Amino acid sequence: MTMAEVSDWLTKTPVSHVIGRTFWVVPVVQSVHILAIAVVMASIAMLDLRLAGMLGREQSMQDLTRRFYPWIWGALVVLFLTGLIMIMSEPGRELLNWVFWTKMALIVGAVLFTAPVQRLLEDVRYRDLPRAKRVTIRLCAFASLVLWVGVVTCGRWIAYAGDRT
Repeated sequence: MTMAEVSDWLTKTPVSHVIGRTFWVVPVVQSVHILAIAVVMASIAMLDLRLAGMLGREQSMQDLTRRFYPWIWGALVVLFLTGLIMIMSEPGRELLNWVFWTKMALIVGAVLFTAPVQRLLEDVRYRDLPRAKRVTIRLCAFASLVLWVGVVTCGRWIAYAGDRT
């Protein structure tokens, strides 16, 4: 089954019809999606800027991850659910769009990059890390930020890219 066939099938489902015909569903779901993006980005920015040694240098990484990871993972669940609803509202716009698939790949990469941070880092102040380790961690923090900004950029770009298949 091709993605175009999956898209056509989804378009004909009762759920897709209800979502498409109910005028308030898509704007409300998009609003919730955007708020969840803000939660993820703010939390990731706080963690990555701490990793990079640019703020909160005296804060424990374990304390920060305990503080922000529940927000990140909770918001990612909300993003997944609202994303499914948006796909169901216009399957062709999403599933046949190369930017959508780029966004999905970036999400997988960003999540895989973010997930192990809590286990990989020593719980010491930034200044107490050896210089070489600080440089490596700073590069990882910036790479993480680039991945997450790429996710947001692709998410916004989906509406303008169109079907390239």
